[in-house]
Amino acid sequence: MTHEPTPAQIKEKQIYREMGMTDEEFVLAEKMLGRTPNYTETGLFSVMWSEHCSYKNSKAILKTFPTEGAQVLQGPGEGAGIVDIGDNQAVVFKIESHNSPSAVEPYEGAATGVGGIIRDVFSMGAKPIASLNSLRFGELDSPRVRYLLEKAVEGIGDYGNKLGVPTVGGEIQFDSAYEANPLVNAMVVGLIDHQDMQKGQAKGVGNTVMYAGSPTGRDGIHGATFSSSELAEDADEQERAAVQAGDPFTEKLLMDACLELVKSDALIGIQDMGAAGLTSSAAEMASKAGSGLEMNLDLVPQREANMTPYEMMLSESQERMLLVVKKGREQEVIDLFARYDLEAVACGVVTDDKMFRLFHQGKVVAEVPADALAEDAPVYHKPSKEPEYFREFQVMSPEIPEVSDYTETLKSLLQQPTIASKEWVYSQFDQQVGNQTIVKPGSDAAVVRIKNTQKAIAITTDCNARYIYLDPETGGKIAVAEAARNVVCSGAEPLAITDGLNFGSPEKPEIYWQLEKSAAGIREACLALNSPVISGNVSLFNEKGGKAIYPTPIIGMVGLIKDLAHVTTQSFQSAGDLIYIIGETKEEFGGSELQKLVHGEFFGKAPEIDLIVEVKRQKQLLTAIRSGKVASAHDISEGGAAVAIAESLFGTNLGAEVELAGHPVAALFSETQSRFIVSVKAADQTAFEEIVEDAKLIGKVKDQPEFVVQLDKQPLIQTEVKILEDAWRGAIPCLLTSKD
Repeated sequence: MTHEPTPAQIKEKQIYREMGMTDEEFVLAEKMLGRTPNYTETGLFSVMWSEHCSYKNSKAILKTFPTEGAQVLQGPGEGAGIVDIGDNQAVVFKIESHNSPSAVEPYEGAATGVGGIIRDVFSMGAKPIASLNSLRFGELDSPRVRYLLEKAVEGIGDYGNKLGVPTVGGEIQFDSAYEANPLVNAMVVGLIDHQDMQKGQAKGVGNTVMYAGSPTGRDGIHGATFSSSELAEDADEQERAAVQAGDPFTEKLLMDACLELVKSDALIGIQDMGAAGLTSSAAEMASKAGSGLEMNLDLVPQREANMTPYEMMLSESQERMLLVVKKGREQEVIDLFARYDLEAVACGVVTDDKMFRLFHQGKVVAEVPADALAEDAPVYHKPSKEPEYFREFQVMSPEIPEVSDYTETLKSLLQQPTIASKEWVYSQFDQQVGNQTIVKPGSDAAVVRIKNTQKAIAITTDCNARYIYLDPETGGKIAVAEAARNVVCSGAEPLAITDGLNFGSPEKPEIYWQLEKSAAGIREACLALNSPVISGNVSLFNEKGGKAIYPTPIIGMVGLIKDLAHVTTQSFQSAGDLIYIIGETKEEFGGSELQKLVHGEFFGKAPEIDLIVEVKRQKQLLTAIRSGKVASAHDISEGGAAVAIAESLFGTNLGAEVELAGHPVAALFSETQSRFIVSVKAADQTAFEEIVEDAKLIGKVKDQPEFVVQLDKQPLIQTEVKILEDAWRGAIPCLLTSKD
């Protein structure tokens, strides 16, 4: 066993810096303890005060989010948030990132990202019913990017499929900004009865602390610190060692055991051993309850010999839970987990002194105030500075990209990986396990039935990071609004969001400004749309070699469909149906797919958004859907109206003939916000137009599978739908099989 440095050596040699602590933070830790921490204690502070666990650089901003509402049963602060859906039922959901591990070991990084967020949800007492993902990669002409995508998708699919949680939706964007730093964000939704809601709290002096699940190994040590710093130029073996390995079969047993346990009144508190492992779960459970906690590390199940307290406490081995159970009821819990071939052991006790105390081989090896590790972690408000590029973009005159052949341009847009069919990805996921998935990946939002009811939930993940790069506050509003549009187009009323805030280094004032401004936009849109933030995750320092990703705050949203008859998809339904566009089109191309296609870069102003108009259109469209007056609905996003109409045709064997107005390039490809393409049966025309004020009739659905667009009676596009659909479906598979 390696000899650990003494407290004096840790201080003199500044060993704490290797763990990610600053000089000032080490001094603060000394002040809290009244002495210099030993090696294990320094490790506890370093992981708990990492950005990944403490949100020290983002907590001040997160506090500005609206987190309450009549529908909110549990907001931020627990494993996941909870929203009421009526009839004594609720949905539990959260999004989590696993970016740095996925950049180093994409298969295990993505797989354990899914496993971790699933544990967050069932630790609340909820049965996971759906999984989604939000992915960002570099351009697919890079062999490394193709490798990262293929392995990350394989990891997501393998873990979710084997666990039996359907992967029902998600989104992927491709841009060179993510070349070095892919983003892998996973969202999970669970279903719970109100009386089964759990919290991660260590309450009741004398109650027993129990460890359940897989034994602890040396994998994932300092994973939280690894995820709170910039990636090294060459990921070395130490960084690979910080990536955990997952076992979905064990996770399935653990999930089933925990869901049985939450029905027992023996359980007081439960929390996943996620980032920072045993340290975070134990310290946070004690701090949240205002109690203390003692643990005997000799009793912790270990799969490797001679593990030190430091290693046991910082390991991020997967498929583990920490429980607090009523004193005297331990054997019930041991027997329950044994039925699932899992180990559960008593390893500690709840105390009243608010201390986090660890014993090993008969000695006290750590003694730290629980609040010092959790609630009292330092909070920073970094310097903020408006970037020069933003000022330059704001004074640019609007530019309409030049297009000579509208049909070929539409075809090229449909082949852009961000727009193209993601079937290659989601075909690797089991979407139907559980038999409750109504709308699978490929429409605006996934729809999952609430078993034994006429209700369903619509779920989506969204974020156009290009808009946020151009204008973070406007882009933040758009991210929330687009998520809500997707939910509404599915027939659901938005309930709440979970956010995954992925940014570069907050040490850079320009990036901290991006974080501040995008959060301000998210806040404003959440208030306007009555969709509070109930959970989330922050992932900072996503950069390599000084180059940061685009600011990418992923929005995961859940909406409630009150009657299955309201479920709506984006696909046109029948020949003869009328096609409407809702909303006026402006000449807006900043951050658009057309701008990238023509110029290969993004510049200028992001599209404008008026939240008052946005809310009005969403409410009117939802009213029309619930009135049975809408056959299909699809929001207009990347690629503009021409792409949205084409997507509404794919898979239908139908065609469309439409007449647009204005500048032809804008009419076809502008990404003006708050717009929809809907189809309506001819018999419902008058009723629909009375409900939706901003709807304009532009054409009809045809039997002949041809796409025809005219402007002022002059043809702009006339092509077979099959040609467009083949280009759209084949783009990503073609890029993935290409050889450099």
